[in-house]
Amino acid sequence: MTLTEPAVSAVGLCKSYGDKTVLDGIDLSIPEGTVFALLGPNGAGKTTTVQILSTLIPADAGRARLAGHDLDGDPDGVRAAIGVTGQFSAVDNLLTAEENLILMADLHHLSRREGRRRAAELLRRFELAEAARKPAATFSGGMRRKLDLAMTLVGDPRIIFLDEPTTGLDPRSRRTMWEIIRGLVDDQGVTVFLTTQYLEEADELADRIAVLDHGVLVAEGTADELKRRVPGGSVRLRFSSPADLRSAAALFGFVARCDPEALTLDIPGDGTIPTLRAVLDVLDAASIRAEGLTVHTPGLDDVFLALTGRPGTAPALTTRPNLQESAR
Repeated sequence: MTLTEPAVSAVGLCKSYGDKTVLDGIDLSIPEGTVFALLGPNGAGKTTTVQILSTLIPADAGRARLAGHDLDGDPDGVRAAIGVTGQFSAVDNLLTAEENLILMADLHHLSRREGRRRAAELLRRFELAEAARKPAATFSGGMRRKLDLAMTLVGDPRIIFLDEPTTGLDPRSRRTMWEIIRGLVDDQGVTVFLTTQYLEEADELADRIAVLDHGVLVAEGTADELKRRVPGGSVRLRFSSPADLRSAAALFGFVARCDPEALTLDIPGDGTIPTLRAVLDVLDAASIRAEGLTVHTPGLDDVFLALTGRPGTAPALTTRPNLQESAR
């Protein structure tokens, strides 16, 4: 694979079951060494996307390449380069943690010595060494999920698919999994394809996020870019005196919201450089100085609600108020 080729690329992926369209021509381009999160409501097509890209089911149309291997032309090459942790644990409850890992090493045709070395290394990395000889049936949900991910890593994959990896975990275990996932990317350059319904998870982990709804990608970008796509953002100005606050409020008129006690003025805006420059230009023209400026954007939950659940309708983008007009 060349240095410039994405770790995962897909064009026009489609999948239907009978008259139900699950994926309707999605395109993806995921750089190496990044976390890509695919968000969407139940039934949006997230798991189907993972199943197609991990060679578990065929697409009806479209093409894809993973780690330099063509999905249709070289599925064995794709399988050798990827690891998959599904929604449901693949851990064998009758085996110990060590035995589960050695079983995976055998499936990857590692030598007995290399398999035991790899198992010991992963048990240490995932803080499971003390439980290595205990049956997996005795593990907590967090321990089972860590073991499940460790088993995925036995084959040293370059691309890891994590299909809702923290579902059912308590907040502490979820945080631990986040640290492990981020470490795989930052320390080893692994590419992670993550599907999740936890918006905080995507916000915390993902370098880029795509929103899938009714089999269509309705938005893609960084978390900040997506947050700027829905209404509710504002630029908050803080002033040192009530007089400055009143003067600034008069400049922006009805579009601004004033808090006399906090000496702040909230002006609707998307937080982009042009918006901030327009706000500051209005203040400079009136020789009014703000003591502080912060940008407030909607959360990913607002993005999710705004962009999903409406088949056949294109999500509306935020329109930035004309700050120059409001100052006149």
